[in-house]
Amino acid sequence: MNAQLTQDEISSVRELLKEYQPADKGIDAVERHNGNLETSFEELWIEKNGRILMKEGKSIWKIILEALRDELCGDEGFRARLSEYTKSPENAVLLSTAITSLVALTTIPLDPAIATIIVLYILKIGLNVYCKYTEPGEEKTLPPGE
Repeated sequence: MNAQLTQDEISSVRELLKEYQPADKGIDAVERHNGNLETSFEELWIEKNGRILMKEGKSIWKIILEALRDELCGDEGFRARLSEYTKSPENAVLLSTAITSLVALTTIPLDPAIATIIVLYILKIGLNVYCKYTEPGEEKTLPPGE
């Protein structure tokens, strides 16, 4: 599932996180790639970790999202932070806290710029959709309205 942010969403996130400088690089990448979160993630990942040769049909984006699923979906603290932010999307502290908790929670070495993109992706599609409908395996159909 490829999620893309609109220019208005990018501007809103940039304004919201203006005091959280570690997110700037991630937001800049999202803006450069016209809101495409996957392409933005891959650019920053390659810049930080180098290019990784993948089997055909695989991407580092999908592999990282799959690896994070168990860590994030099973962590009530992370779920609570995202839930708090979605109830108060104007609260910059709640969003930056979600990003920093992702960095601290995961065993995958993520910098704040990359974590910003992942959190924006999860927020865009919704945590429940991320946890339930992006699991590897058989194709699933989303219920109407999700």
